[in-house]
Amino acid sequence: MTRLDAPVDESSCHRIDQDGPATRLLEAREVPLGGIRGILVRRSLPQRELPMVGAWCFLDRFDDAQSHMRVLPHPHTGLQTVTWPIEGSIRHRDSVGSDVAVQPGELNIMTSGYGISHSEFSLGQVESALRGLQLWVALPREMAAVDPFFERHTRLPVYETDGLVATVLVGRLGDLESDATIFTPLMGADAIVDAGAQASLPLAPSFEYAVMVISGSLDVAGHRLTSGPLLYLGLGRKNLDVSSADGARFVLLGGVPFGEELIMWWNFVGRSHDEIVTARDDWERGADRFGRVDGHGGERIPAPPLPTVRLTPRKRRV
Repeated sequence: MTRLDAPVDESSCHRIDQDGPATRLLEAREVPLGGIRGILVRRSLPQRELPMVGAWCFLDRFDDAQSHMRVLPHPHTGLQTVTWPIEGSIRHRDSVGSDVAVQPGELNIMTSGYGISHSEFSLGQVESALRGLQLWVALPREMAAVDPFFERHTRLPVYETDGLVATVLVGRLGDLESDATIFTPLMGADAIVDAGAQASLPLAPSFEYAVMVISGSLDVAGHRLTSGPLLYLGLGRKNLDVSSADGARFVLLGGVPFGEELIMWWNFVGRSHDEIVTARDDWERGADRFGRVDGHGGERIPAPPLPTVRLTPRKRRV
């Protein structure tokens, strides 16, 4: 997906040194995607207080009972996009030749490396329910310029315990590990807990974690969460106890705190203002760097204007 909220100032990802567990509740904000004919999403990352959780630097939730996604070709650098549909199907096309129907229960992960472009359109001609998550993972410096590639995973490991079932999207949960390619210590899981159940999930103390409820209500770390906000959990936890009176579905994200300063502007992740400017200029002039997405007759999303100030890393506040 592309960010269409034209930035008015700098946005970046920065490391935090955290000694132990913490909790911080962070509200999502509504952001338009795809222009006038697009959809509204709820964005939980990045936030001013919390630009990243591990290498996760972007989290959008699309949840519309009647919608039609229409996101024209747009570029990415320095990141991976992770798409997890819950309801509805999306056609993904990209500049490395991928043309797939993104279906619920299937994970799609696109590694931009030095540069890629892609589009996302709802399948079918009429509006229908469209629900799911899209996330970005920042690539470490040594992998930021790899050749772009796309993966589709139709079989993912499932962790089960005490009335809870969790699909491991990326990384490891307990003894189970996803085959999805990642480049930093990271994990993400989509979990469903039964009504009245109490369960404990194994965590890595070196990871920081966050939880977001998709539906129902969840009791976790002294909070009763309902759909919407992101609960940051900090570092140092060996397990996470959860329970639900009425049943819940939630996403758990974690990773080793990212050790590099990054700037994230529009659809680009980079390490300097000049790097972002070059990527924008390359997209605007149609450079080979971003390839071409077939099937759109030359239509694409133009880059927004750069801010009038120099882009610099934003310090993390939690």
